[in-house]
Amino acid sequence: MDEFVKDIKNQFKKANIVLRFIYANVAVYLLFALLGVAYMLFNRSVEGVFQYLAFPSSFMRFLTQPWSIVTYMFMHAGFFHLLFNMLWLYWFGQIFLRFFSAVHLRGLYFLGGMCGGLLYMFFYNVFPYFSSMVESAILVGASASVLAIVMATAYREPNYPIRLFIFGSFPLKYLAIFMVVSDLLFMTSTNAGGHIAHIGGALAGFWFAASLPKGKDRTRWVNIVIDTIVHFFSTPFKLRKKKPKMKIHKGKRQMDYDYNEEQNKKTGEVDRILEKLKKSGYVSLTEEEKKSLFDASKK
Repeated sequence: MDEFVKDIKNQFKKANIVLRFIYANVAVYLLFALLGVAYMLFNRSVEGVFQYLAFPSSFMRFLTQPWSIVTYMFMHAGFFHLLFNMLWLYWFGQIFLRFFSAVHLRGLYFLGGMCGGLLYMFFYNVFPYFSSMVESAILVGASASVLAIVMATAYREPNYPIRLFIFGSFPLKYLAIFMVVSDLLFMTSTNAGGHIAHIGGALAGFWFAASLPKGKDRTRWVNIVIDTIVHFFSTPFKLRKKKPKMKIHKGKRQMDYDYNEEQNKKTGEVDRILEKLKKSGYVSLTEEEKKSLFDASKK
């Protein structure tokens, strides 16, 4: 068992950022599938745990589970929901990496998902059409994150050729436009929340790709937060403890300065004694002056 777990960890470390996200999504799906079986054996449902990690449309419910703005991106309603999202993530994630970095993809995955979730919540709490659904509706899936990656790539390389089985090859920009328009048309369908989240993700991808040439990385703060969390949990607890205050020692430059100053004082004192010896003779020197002169003669 230990070897199996170790092998999985090694595979995860070797994988690129796209495959890591796919592994994470698949792992969460399998975990909930196993939990569902375990709960069913006791005549219970895993739905309560599932909703605890899904993103609610109700703002008041969101306040009780703020982590859901992140966890919902790794939750899926079924096998085919997971399959199609992961296929899109794999295809367009690989294209994205040809023009952007892995760090950008990591940040944009989360940024797109958050923007999609927030736009979904905004629509459901503002427009009367959704008022009857606010208390019960939830959002799950990685599609908002995927749409952010698709839109960013389409903005960066609008004429990148995409080949589909039936339609042949055509520029990526047309696929991105088609996806956004279809989401706008189906905002009042049975999967209204998903289509609204897609638009939020697409806007995040456009925002990121349009800002990057101007020197503004919209994913930077996301990556800083992620790196901070990873560093915190990967650092041993002992090293996280507050370090004792260190004694302040003088730097080398300060020590050299003090040494030179002391030597100059001694040299000046010897010169004064020699001048007195020249004028008044040895008998005029005090015992302290004789000792200083003797010590200087030994160096």
